[in-house]
Amino acid sequence: MHSLSWLDWLALACFLLCWAGYSALVDRHPALRRRSVIAAMDEHRRRWMQTMVTRENRIMDTNIVGNLMNSTSFLANTAIFILGGLVAMLGSPELGARVFGALPFAAVPDQAVWEMKIALLLVIFVRAFFELTWALRQFNYCSIVMGGISHDPVDDGRVAQAEMAAKVANRAAGHFNSGLRAYYFGLAALAWILHPLALIVASLLVMRELYRREFRSVVREALRG
Repeated sequence: MHSLSWLDWLALACFLLCWAGYSALVDRHPALRRRSVIAAMDEHRRRWMQTMVTRENRIMDTNIVGNLMNSTSFLANTAIFILGGLVAMLGSPELGARVFGALPFAAVPDQAVWEMKIALLLVIFVRAFFELTWALRQFNYCSIVMGGISHDPVDDGRVAQAEMAAKVANRAAGHFNSGLRAYYFGLAALAWILHPLALIVASLLVMRELYRREFRSVVREALRG
Protein backbone atom coordinates (compact mmCIF):
# COMPACT_ATOMS: atom_id res chain seq x y z
CA MET A 1 0.00 0.00 0.00
CA HIS A 2 1.19 3.47 -0.92
CA SER A 3 0.60 6.78 0.79
CA LEU A 4 0.03 10.17 -0.77
CA SER A 5 3.02 11.75 -2.46
CA TRP A 6 4.28 15.23 -1.62
CA LEU A 7 2.56 16.45 -4.79
CA ASP A 8 -0.74 15.00 -3.57
CA TRP A 9 -0.36 16.80 -0.24
CA LEU A 10 0.49 20.03 -2.03
CA ALA A 11 -2.57 19.69 -4.28
CA LEU A 12 -4.80 18.92 -1.30
CA ALA A 13 -3.47 21.95 0.60
CA CYS A 14 -4.09 24.16 -2.44
CA PHE A 15 -7.63 22.82 -2.75
CA LEU A 16 -8.47 23.40 0.91
CA LEU A 17 -6.91 26.86 0.86
CA CYS A 18 -8.93 27.86 -2.20
CA TRP A 19 -12.22 26.59 -0.77
CA ALA A 20 -11.85 27.61 2.86
CA GLY A 21 -9.99 30.83 2.12
CA TYR A 22 -12.42 32.02 -0.52
CA SER A 23 -15.46 31.17 1.61
CA ALA A 24 -14.01 32.90 4.67
CA LEU A 25 -13.17 36.07 2.78
CA VAL A 26 -16.46 36.35 0.92
CA ASP A 27 -18.72 35.40 3.83
CA ARG A 28 -16.90 37.00 6.76
CA HIS A 29 -15.10 40.08 5.40
CA PRO A 30 -17.72 42.88 5.55
CA ALA A 31 -16.07 45.24 3.04
CA LEU A 32 -15.59 42.45 0.49
CA ARG A 33 -19.03 40.96 1.04
CA ARG A 34 -20.75 44.31 0.43
CA ARG A 35 -19.38 44.29 -3.12
CA SER A 36 -20.70 40.81 -3.96
CA VAL A 37 -23.82 39.70 -5.77
CA ILE A 38 -24.73 37.87 -2.55
CA ALA A 39 -25.04 41.17 -0.65
CA ALA A 40 -26.99 42.71 -3.53
CA MET A 41 -29.49 39.86 -3.41
CA ASP A 42 -29.77 40.21 0.38
CA GLU A 43 -30.96 43.77 -0.16
CA HIS A 44 -33.42 42.73 -2.85
CA ARG A 45 -34.89 40.05 -0.57
CA ARG A 46 -35.31 42.68 2.14
CA ARG A 47 -37.13 44.96 -0.31
CA TRP A 48 -39.26 42.04 -1.41
CA MET A 49 -40.46 41.45 2.14
CA GLN A 50 -41.14 45.15 2.65
CA THR A 51 -43.24 45.20 -0.51
CA MET A 52 -44.97 41.96 0.38
CA VAL A 53 -46.42 43.61 3.50
CA THR A 54 -48.30 46.11 1.34
CA ARG A 55 -49.96 43.41 -0.78
CA GLU A 56 -53.25 41.91 0.27
CA ASN A 57 -52.93 39.00 -2.16
CA ARG A 58 -49.65 37.19 -1.44
CA ILE A 59 -49.99 34.20 -3.74
CA MET A 60 -47.06 35.46 -5.83
CA ASP A 61 -44.85 35.66 -2.73
CA THR A 62 -45.64 32.12 -1.62
CA ASN A 63 -44.94 30.90 -5.18
CA ILE A 64 -41.51 32.56 -5.07
CA VAL A 65 -40.67 30.84 -1.78
CA GLY A 66 -41.92 27.56 -3.24
CA ASN A 67 -39.61 27.94 -6.25
CA LEU A 68 -36.67 28.61 -3.93
CA MET A 69 -37.49 25.52 -1.91
CA ASN A 70 -37.83 23.38 -5.06
CA SER A 71 -34.39 24.33 -6.38
CA THR A 72 -32.83 23.75 -2.96
CA SER A 73 -34.57 20.41 -2.60
CA PHE A 74 -33.39 19.33 -6.05
CA LEU A 75 -29.74 19.94 -5.19
CA ALA A 76 -30.11 18.25 -1.78
CA ASN A 77 -31.65 15.16 -3.41
CA THR A 78 -28.93 15.14 -6.04
CA ALA A 79 -26.30 15.20 -3.29
CA ILE A 80 -27.84 12.01 -1.87
CA PHE A 81 -27.51 10.24 -5.22
CA ILE A 82 -23.92 11.45 -5.57
CA LEU A 83 -23.10 10.14 -2.09
CA GLY A 84 -24.58 6.76 -3.00
CA GLY A 85 -22.39 6.58 -6.09
CA LEU A 86 -19.30 7.60 -4.13
CA VAL A 87 -19.90 4.91 -1.51
CA ALA A 88 -20.06 2.36 -4.32
CA MET A 89 -16.83 3.73 -5.80
CA LEU A 90 -15.13 3.57 -2.40
CA GLY A 91 -15.22 -0.21 -2.50
CA SER A 92 -13.95 -0.50 -6.09
CA PRO A 93 -10.27 0.48 -6.23
CA GLU A 94 -9.73 -2.01 -9.04
CA LEU A 95 -12.31 -0.13 -11.10
CA GLY A 96 -10.38 3.10 -10.59
CA ALA A 97 -7.12 1.47 -11.59
CA ARG A 98 -8.71 0.05 -14.72
CA VAL A 99 -10.59 3.17 -15.84
CA PHE A 100 -8.11 5.89 -14.97
CA GLY A 101 -5.11 3.78 -15.87
CA ALA A 102 -6.31 3.89 -19.47
CA LEU A 103 -6.09 7.70 -19.57
CA PRO A 104 -2.81 9.12 -20.93
CA PHE A 105 -1.95 11.49 -18.07
CA ALA A 106 -3.85 9.92 -15.18
CA ALA A 107 -2.04 8.61 -12.12
CA VAL A 108 -3.05 4.99 -11.52
CA PRO A 109 -4.42 4.84 -7.95
CA ASP A 110 -3.75 2.05 -5.50
CA GLN A 111 -6.37 1.10 -2.92
CA ALA A 112 -5.28 3.45 -0.12
CA VAL A 113 -4.90 6.51 -2.34
CA TRP A 114 -8.15 5.73 -4.13
CA GLU A 115 -10.02 5.55 -0.82
CA MET A 116 -8.57 8.87 0.36
CA LYS A 117 -9.58 10.63 -2.85
CA ILE A 118 -13.11 9.26 -2.75
CA ALA A 119 -13.31 10.08 0.97
CA LEU A 120 -12.58 13.73 0.15
CA LEU A 121 -15.50 13.76 -2.28
CA LEU A 122 -17.71 12.14 0.36
CA VAL A 123 -16.85 14.86 2.88
CA ILE A 124 -17.56 17.60 0.33
CA PHE A 125 -20.98 16.31 -0.68
CA VAL A 126 -21.98 15.48 2.91
CA ARG A 127 -21.30 19.14 3.70
CA ALA A 128 -23.29 20.18 0.63
CA PHE A 129 -26.21 18.03 1.77
CA PHE A 130 -26.25 19.50 5.28
CA GLU A 131 -25.98 23.08 4.00
CA LEU A 132 -28.76 22.59 1.46
CA THR A 133 -31.16 20.83 3.83
CA TRP A 134 -30.63 23.55 6.44
CA ALA A 135 -31.33 26.16 3.75
CA LEU A 136 -34.50 24.25 2.86
CA ARG A 137 -35.69 24.31 6.46
CA GLN A 138 -34.99 28.04 6.72
CA PHE A 139 -36.98 28.78 3.56
CA ASN A 140 -39.79 26.80 5.20
CA TYR A 141 -39.44 28.92 8.35
CA CYS A 142 -39.55 32.04 6.18
CA SER A 143 -42.83 30.97 4.58
CA ILE A 144 -44.35 30.45 8.03
CA VAL A 145 -43.23 33.91 9.18
CA MET A 146 -44.69 35.40 6.00
CA GLY A 147 -47.97 33.62 6.65
CA GLY A 148 -48.17 35.19 10.10
CA ILE A 149 -47.85 38.79 8.89
CA SER A 150 -51.09 40.68 9.34
CA HIS A 151 -53.05 42.25 6.45
CA ASP A 152 -54.19 45.07 8.73
CA PRO A 153 -52.55 48.32 7.49
CA VAL A 154 -52.67 49.85 10.98
CA ASP A 155 -50.73 46.96 12.54
CA ASP A 156 -47.32 48.45 13.44
CA GLY A 157 -45.80 45.00 13.93
CA ARG A 158 -45.95 44.16 10.23
CA VAL A 159 -42.73 45.99 9.39
CA ALA A 160 -40.79 44.19 12.13
CA GLN A 161 -42.18 40.84 10.96
CA ALA A 162 -41.17 41.64 7.38
CA GLU A 163 -37.63 42.36 8.57
CA MET A 164 -37.65 39.06 10.44
CA ALA A 165 -38.76 37.20 7.32
CA ALA A 166 -36.04 38.94 5.29
CA LYS A 167 -33.35 37.90 7.78
CA VAL A 168 -34.51 34.28 7.69
CA ALA A 169 -34.64 34.30 3.87
CA ASN A 170 -31.15 35.82 3.68
CA ARG A 171 -29.76 33.20 6.06
CA ALA A 172 -31.38 30.48 3.97
CA ALA A 173 -29.82 31.94 0.83
CA GLY A 174 -26.43 32.06 2.54
CA HIS A 175 -26.55 28.34 3.33
CA PHE A 176 -27.80 27.63 -0.18
CA ASN A 177 -24.77 29.49 -1.56
CA SER A 178 -22.48 27.46 0.69
CA GLY A 179 -24.02 24.22 -0.53
CA LEU A 180 -23.74 25.30 -4.15
CA ARG A 181 -20.12 26.32 -3.58
CA ALA A 182 -19.45 22.82 -2.25
CA TYR A 183 -20.81 21.45 -5.53
CA TYR A 184 -18.35 23.60 -7.48
CA PHE A 185 -15.38 22.51 -5.41
CA GLY A 186 -16.63 18.93 -5.51
CA LEU A 187 -16.24 19.08 -9.28
CA ALA A 188 -12.72 20.40 -8.77
CA ALA A 189 -11.94 17.53 -6.38
CA LEU A 190 -12.84 15.06 -9.12
CA ALA A 191 -9.71 16.19 -10.93
CA TRP A 192 -7.58 14.76 -8.11
CA ILE A 193 -8.54 11.28 -9.30
CA LEU A 194 -6.74 12.06 -12.55
CA HIS A 195 -3.61 13.76 -11.21
CA PRO A 196 -2.56 16.08 -8.33
CA LEU A 197 -1.66 18.85 -10.78
CA ALA A 198 -5.16 18.59 -12.24
CA LEU A 199 -6.55 19.24 -8.75
CA ILE A 200 -4.45 22.38 -8.37
CA VAL A 201 -5.51 23.73 -11.76
CA ALA A 202 -9.18 22.85 -11.18
CA SER A 203 -9.19 24.48 -7.72
CA LEU A 204 -7.77 27.72 -9.07
CA LEU A 205 -10.17 27.73 -12.01
CA VAL A 206 -13.19 27.15 -9.77
CA MET A 207 -12.12 29.93 -7.40
CA ARG A 208 -11.58 32.28 -10.35
CA GLU A 209 -14.99 31.45 -11.80
CA LEU A 210 -16.72 31.97 -8.45
CA TYR A 211 -14.99 35.32 -8.03
CA ARG A 212 -15.96 36.39 -11.54
CA ARG A 213 -19.61 35.47 -11.03
CA GLU A 214 -19.91 37.05 -7.59
CA PHE A 215 -17.86 40.22 -8.15
CA ARG A 216 -17.35 40.84 -11.88
CA SER A 217 -20.48 39.53 -13.58
CA VAL A 218 -23.03 41.51 -15.59
CA VAL A 219 -25.72 40.21 -13.22
CA ARG A 220 -23.95 41.79 -10.24
CA GLU A 221 -23.82 45.17 -11.99
CA ALA A 222 -27.49 44.91 -12.90
CA LEU A 223 -28.52 44.02 -9.34
CA ARG A 224 -26.45 46.79 -7.80
CA GLY A 225 -27.68 49.28 -10.34
